[in-house]
Amino acid sequence: MVLKPFQTDALNGLCSKDQLDLLDSIDCLRSQGISHYVSLPQIIVCGDQSSGKSSVLEAISGVSFPIKSNLCTRFPTELVLRKTSQIGVSVSIVPHHSRSESEQLALSGFHERLDGFEGLPALIENAKAAMGISTHGRAFSKDLLRVEVSGPDRPHLTIVDLPGLIHSETKHQSASDVELVQDVVQAYMKEPRSIILAVVSAKNDAANQIVLKLARAADKKGNRTLGVITKPDVLIAGSESEALYVSLARNQNVEFRLGWHVLKNMDSELGDWTLADRDIKEAEFFSQGIWEQMSRSLVGVDKLRSRLSRVLLGQIATELPSLVEEIETKYNACRQRLDRLGEPRATLAEQRLYLIHISQSFQSLVKAAIDGTYNDPFFEDAKSDSGYQKRIRAVVQNLNQDFANVIAKRGHYREITKPKSANRVHNGVLHISRDEFISQIQNLMRRTRGRELPGTFNPMIVADLFLEQSTPWDAITQSHIDKVWKATKEFFGLTVTHVADAATSNALFQKIFEPALNQLLETLRTKAVELLTPHQKSHPITYNRYFIETYQKVRNERKKNEYSQIIKNFFGVSSLEPSTYIQQQINLQQLLDALVQRTEPDMNRFACSEALDCMEAYYKVALKRFIDDIAIEAIESKLISPLGDIFSPVTVTTMPDDLVTHIAGESEENRAQREQLAKQLDVLTKGSDTCKRFIGVRLLNEDDDTTQSDPELKNANTNDESSDPDEAPCVSPPRGARPMTQSVPSPTAVEVVMQKAPTFDDSGHWGSTSKKARKGKVSTNQAIFENKEDPSELQPVVFG
Repeated sequence: MVLKPFQTDALNGLCSKDQLDLLDSIDCLRSQGISHYVSLPQIIVCGDQSSGKSSVLEAISGVSFPIKSNLCTRFPTELVLRKTSQIGVSVSIVPHHSRSESEQLALSGFHERLDGFEGLPALIENAKAAMGISTHGRAFSKDLLRVEVSGPDRPHLTIVDLPGLIHSETKHQSASDVELVQDVVQAYMKEPRSIILAVVSAKNDAANQIVLKLARAADKKGNRTLGVITKPDVLIAGSESEALYVSLARNQNVEFRLGWHVLKNMDSELGDWTLADRDIKEAEFFSQGIWEQMSRSLVGVDKLRSRLSRVLLGQIATELPSLVEEIETKYNACRQRLDRLGEPRATLAEQRLYLIHISQSFQSLVKAAIDGTYNDPFFEDAKSDSGYQKRIRAVVQNLNQDFANVIAKRGHYREITKPKSANRVHNGVLHISRDEFISQIQNLMRRTRGRELPGTFNPMIVADLFLEQSTPWDAITQSHIDKVWKATKEFFGLTVTHVADAATSNALFQKIFEPALNQLLETLRTKAVELLTPHQKSHPITYNRYFIETYQKVRNERKKNEYSQIIKNFFGVSSLEPSTYIQQQINLQQLLDALVQRTEPDMNRFACSEALDCMEAYYKVALKRFIDDIAIEAIESKLISPLGDIFSPVTVTTMPDDLVTHIAGESEENRAQREQLAKQLDVLTKGSDTCKRFIGVRLLNEDDDTTQSDPELKNANTNDESSDPDEAPCVSPPRGARPMTQSVPSPTAVEVVMQKAPTFDDSGHWGSTSKKARKGKVSTNQAIFENKEDPSELQPVVFG
């Protein structure tokens, strides 16, 4: 690796002290590892293999990596350049998160600092070996090589150079390498705060270069992409290819908000050369042919350095408010996780105290859930699944209501229906006609006859009929109990996970909650059997007046149906509507005789009908009582009420020492997690404090225009010595802030050529475009890149 000195006036006064402090602070945060938790503003260099990425990086930074033309970047390289009075170089490795913990620890330990540059090539090779990159080993790595270079002639800039995109596998690059490189590049591109420096080689058709397709996919509106064209010297003057790349440089073919830039780099095969030699050759090239007509702000590395520094500064300024907000969000989440871990628990007293604290929180949440007061943030949104599961009172109420509905619909063994619907099973209920039901009761009464008189029935026949009719109660009740118990178990799991760390909550569930809940389930089932037994083994008993009312209603309803049929037959009508008109002479005496003579000649069937009416009335009374008993005596009394006492400060106080240690003793995993969270919290705290220092600080100047709305070939003001050559497109105004510059058209202003940006087809190639030129005072070969601004309309951007 060679360090080439350079000096350029464009860098002098580029950044104010506040701006330099901001750039240094962001890099300090990056070096501390905050980028593992939040996305930081950065410039990433992307391009296809052999597109000239490394030459671009070398020209910008003056840092030359020992890369030959037939090789490529094998890993992401973060190049940090800082303008200081002292020369220094340091190299370190930031391991990828996919590495194992031991690998991350080993790679993080690689950190070397040099006062000179002689040992740098060997240091780079050692870093590659540490990553596992070799000729016969891994070809690429996701690990990040961080190279910090400082000196009096360095620009203030941070750039990430990414491996070149591979079109197809070769002998030395497998299909997995192709996929790995593309994954790495896409991951960096998708970071919303990354500025994409898309390098396109003029040596190949731009439409066939992968980087443009990926950049457009990651940055659909082109708001954070700046295109760089390399190797323009290979284009034949006056050719169609040259015209295509000139229009590309003017931001016409593929439009990016930050525009395009053109560089002419040195051929790596030409031997040793200095940066001054490179700049001379580049200036000579851009002073001839069609390139001479390009704005000086869009060509040459000197302008690109200035442009990139402004782009990075502007991106940081734009993203600073959202960056602070994201850091605060991550800080709060980290703080909550750390709070759940509690204080370090090395001694028995510390462990018991920790359990007392979480038992208080647990008991408070359980009481609130049982009482139905869902004010704590723990309960979340009721519309979410977890939010509903945490509202145990609502869950139990709904399950009890479902139980009542189900047992009312499917709790009876037989259901009396019309003859046409009889003899079929629906939802577990046997449908039967009344006559058939009475016939079955008659057969049963013959077998259970006692001393009762003809036309009456033995009261025990009602008990036999009720026992058979209530057969489904047991299965429905047990199903309901299981549902309520499972809901309670899920509620406990969510609650203990909220108040304790993962290891402690698992131990609590195994040692405390599961045994207690299992015991409650047994108690609950025993109570259900206890409530069901009187209905299954005892004779019917009730003193509820509702029984007599129901009994009478059942009989009256049956008689009403019988009388209705007699009247319809007598009058020859199909229904008994209030407005039925009958045009005939009626013998009312016959009607009376028909009604009075409606008796059951078979005394046994009469008794069976009375017994059926009695059983139906008693079933309704018993069912209502049983539903309430299950809800109150079983669910509420034996399951819900005891929940608050399962894990309380009292139970912790009386807990055996060995059980306390087993539950609350801190595992090695928890200690490591605590250290990691503490480190993350420290990094996020420093990051928040650092970023907040710059809220309210003026970070951008009035002349920091950043967009390339429509570039020019050559402007009459291009060579004007009074014009600012650094007025190149750089950064956009912050979201929600007023634009950094406002154009006030002068009376002599000319209209610019407008062109629609092309779209990508399914193959990733450009689609056709059509120019829509507006009328103006200049031809389509000229365009206005800079409008004169009214200084009174320029407003600095201030955050706060």
